[in-house]
Amino acid sequence: MLYLFVALKLPILAACYLIWWAVHQEPEEPDESEGGGRRPRPHPAPTLPHAPRRGPHHEAAPPSPPRVRSAANDRLRARGDLGPL
Repeated sequence: MLYLFVALKLPILAACYLIWWAVHQEPEEPDESEGGGRRPRPHPAPTLPHAPRRGPHHEAAPPSPPRVRSAANDRLRARGDLGPL
């Protein structure tokens, strides 16, 4: 039982030491000889697709689909549970 108590505490102690080490770590200074710039993109940035034109230069928006009432709502409305339209 004592073995399990000690063995299961080791990962907790290791994590605490790792956090302590990371907090006390000095930040790295970048080398001035490298220029410090980023590498250019190998390809141009992708363009997003444009929304379709609406108005006098293009056709109107498509009509919305017809509304459908379900059979369950009809049964509830017949009993008076759903309320008026």
